[in-house]
Formats: sequence, structure tokens, C-alpha cells
Amino acid sequence: MKYDVGTLGNHEFNYGLQYLDDSIKQAKFPIINANIVKPGTDEPFYQPYFIQEKVVTDEHGKTHTVKIGYIGFVPPQVMVWDKANLDGKVEARDIVKTAEKYVPIVKKAGADIVIALAHTSPSDEPYKEGAENSAFYLADVKGIDAVIFGHSHRLFPNKEFAKSPNANIEKGTVKGVPESMAGYWGNNISVVDLTLAQDNGKWVVVDGSAVLRPIYDNEKKASTVENHPEVEALLKPVHEATRAFVSQPIGKATDNMYSYLALVQDDPTVQIVNQAQRAYVENVVKGLPELAGLPILSAGAPFKAGGRKNDPSGYTEVDKGELTFRNAADLYLYPNTLVVVKVTGEELKEWLECSAGMFKQIDPTSTAPQSLLDWTGFRTYNFDVIDGVQYQYDITQPARYDGDCKLINDKARRVVNLTYNGKPVDPKAEFLIATNNYRAYSNKFPGTGDSHIVFAAPDENRQILANYITTESKTRGHVSPAADKNWRIAPIASKAKLDIRFETSPSDKAKAFIKEKGQYPMTYLNNDETGFAIYQIDLSK
Repeated sequence: MKYDVGTLGNHEFNYGLQYLDDSIKQAKFPIINANIVKPGTDEPFYQPYFIQEKVVTDEHGKTHTVKIGYIGFVPPQVMVWDKANLDGKVEARDIVKTAEKYVPIVKKAGADIVIALAHTSPSDEPYKEGAENSAFYLADVKGIDAVIFGHSHRLFPNKEFAKSPNANIEKGTVKGVPESMAGYWGNNISVVDLTLAQDNGKWVVVDGSAVLRPIYDNEKKASTVENHPEVEALLKPVHEATRAFVSQPIGKATDNMYSYLALVQDDPTVQIVNQAQRAYVENVVKGLPELAGLPILSAGAPFKAGGRKNDPSGYTEVDKGELTFRNAADLYLYPNTLVVVKVTGEELKEWLECSAGMFKQIDPTSTAPQSLLDWTGFRTYNFDVIDGVQYQYDITQPARYDGDCKLINDKARRVVNLTYNGKPVDPKAEFLIATNNYRAYSNKFPGTGDSHIVFAAPDENRQILANYITTESKTRGHVSPAADKNWRIAPIASKAKLDIRFETSPSDKAKAFIKEKGQYPMTYLNNDETGFAIYQIDLSK
């Protein structure tokens, strides 16, 4: 591929430091990161930067040598997300402060141009130390000439950021600095153009821009460029072996599993994951007498439900009938491992209050169009559905927590009618919740963090799901993923004719599924500018 340099993302740490170190040693180009350090020090754990000499040709045909410095960054939150792999072995530092430290070092080492390779996302919120989403903040760091970033599977420049006070999407800059984010899974290429000039014998950037070049059609699910024959030949044996592995049959499902409605009603793609996690923990506690007898719940979230409202095709689509491991991977995208936390009834309710941030507050007196989903302020992967209890969301009330699960209104309560086995949940009662390592170790949701963890499984949630499908299929002949409707949006009483709307896939398959499975009256209106279908939903019943 002839890469010049690479950096680390958060998922590179999923398999532990030894595995990552072995992988880095195999790379024939530098892998850099500046903000992961040795414990108790500011000494970088990895090579923090790389300076490359490039021969370039100017507009007059004359060649020059330009020294390009690259600095790598990863979200400090890796220390939470992969706590089990990293705790006590490394530490993480703030992206911006690390950049401010290293840019002068790289310049002093001879770099003419400094480019940040940042595995992070954009944000127009005021900067706070330790921020996960620091891409736009890097434009404020003196000496950075361009930023190549990515983390949230979005695109920049893109019309999504048309209203950003910091971005110029026509030019592909942030506060005048070229920046680009190339989507995910190789669907785009970032191209950054820098105009250089000599100033007192040194090269300086006098102008710059960034654009995206799509190389994959999301709707047709096909590449728009030809494969490189050498790369194709190299990957073919591994690719075919992978295809053979994921094509292994694991069982049979009685119903379709589509995530088109996962954000507005109980959903089969989350239901089956929660069923698998609960079954696994029920078996585990048989050997843990200190946990036996506690109610077992399970928390799962939709991983593919429109992305960040940037991918109308980004939905889970698993057809009923024979299932393969590929289907299990579609239902559970990430290599998370199962972890069990012990919570009180009060913490359980607060956990759900955090999930309730997925919804915007609805004004029951307004006849104007109102959006149901808070795409901007909340991430779909934080919308945990907890199975094993029954509950409703009163979305006429304000949110209690923001998208980072931080308390913003201590008087607000959206979770109503929370029951276990038909009885109101006792705030002091104890429950076990099966979840994943990201959620359990985060200490973000109420009821998570080290003090709540009672069991950490060696098995991945995805493998647990596949095994569950196999076991159920062998025992019963099939697995039933039908949503049990344990949660819903509470009926909204109103004298006004409400116009509440949500967005989902525009596909014909989605329309048929919504017509068949919608728990509320839903009416297709049109498609928005991003390509999502807009539906009107009647929440009066």
C-alpha cells in the first residue's frame, strides 16, 4: 500500500498491548502516538512523531525537499474503554495539551510542515481538558498545518457541518486549517492540498484546503474503484478464509431482525443480544453462590441504527431463516467482552434515565413538527435497552442526563412505571446486569465502574450471541428474536394534534417492516436531504 505513516485508534487496544506491539513490529512504516505514556511519567510509550523528507516539484518544474512532521493522537478515553488491558501499564494524556507540547519539538527537529494524525472526532463545544472529540480544537494549536482525523465514522468536509461556527465546508478547513475525516471502512479518501512558500529560507503554508473522494457506494454496497492486483492477490487467501469462517451456519431464526425501529420501540436486533447475555449469566451464576438468587437483567444497545444520522443505509438487516456467523457479526459489531455489574434499583432507574437522553422533549401543546430523536446530542450506541424489567419513557419531561450521561436536571424524571415481575422496582433491591466491558468499566452510566463489577467473562459478546443461537436452534429447532415489548414511550395525552417525527432507513424493506411491526401508527412523509426517510409517529396511544 506504500503508506508513509500510521497512527493508533482506540480499537487497536482491544486485544491488549502485547498483541498491539506484535502488530506494530510487522508494519513497514512508522506507527506513531504521542499521548499514550508510561505510567507516572510523560514519557511516550510509542514513537510520538515522525519526520519525512518529501521531494516536491513547484509550478516552475523545480524540485525541492520538504520535511513533513506527523504527530499521532488517540482519545484518552481508551483508559476507560480498555481498562482491563491498559490499567497500570500505560496512561493517557489530553490530546490538545500533548499537541502543544510536541509541535515545537517537531519543528525544532526540522519539520517544515506539521500534520496531526488524530483518532478523534469533531466538536463545536468549548474545549475541556481530556475531551474525546478534539479534532476541531487542534486547529487552535499554533504550528499545526493540517489535521487528518477520524473516530465517529462521519465525513468532513460535509454538509452535516454547514452550520458549524468553526468549519468552512466549501474549503474543508477549521478556523483556516485544512482538516479531513474520511468516513469509515475505506469508503472515502481524504485529499489535503497545501500551498507552500519560502519565508526567510523556510517553507511555510500560505493556504490549504481539503476534500473527500468517495471510493465506495453505500447504497449499492459496492466499490467505485478497481482493486489493486497485487493487494488483491496478497489478501485473497485470507479473505477467502474469512468468508468461509463467517459463512459457517450457526442456527435458524423465526423472524427478521432489522434495526429500522430500534430507536423508537423494542427491537429484535437488541432483543436477541439481551437474550443471549442473560442466558450466559444465568449459567455463570450457578457457580457463584454469592450472586445466586439475584435477578438477572441485560443491557444492549443498537450499534447500527443510522450512525450519527449520516448513513441512511447503516442498519442491521438479518433475514429470518438460516443464520451464519456473519449474521452474528452484523448483530454485534464490536469485539467487546461480557461483564456483569451489580446495581441497586435506584441505579437501574438512573441508568435508564441516561438512555432516555436519546429522545428530545416533546411539547404536548404544540401542533408544529417536533423531532423525536436527539441525533446531535446523543449517540445511538448509548441507548441501552435493559431486558428483564418493564418501563416507559415520559418524553414530555426534560432529559435528566446529557449525551455523556452527566446530570443536567436533577428535578427531571422520564422513566415511569418501572417494574420487575409486575411489581414496582424497590430502589434498594439488587440486580445483576449483563453488559459489555466498554459500558461496565466506563463509570459513565449509573451502576457502572470498578466497584460494581462482579464478573468479567473471557468470552466476547459476539461469540456468546453465536453460541446462544446455536444452542437454541439445536434445542428448539430455532431461535426466536421477537421483541418482548418490555419498554415503550409512554402515551402522550394532548388536546392538540401533535406532529412528531423520526428518521430511519428509506428502503422498501424498511417500509414493509415498519408497516408490519410498528407498535404505533407511523406514516411515511418524505426523505430528508441526507437521504433518511421521515415518518410521522402517533404517540397518543
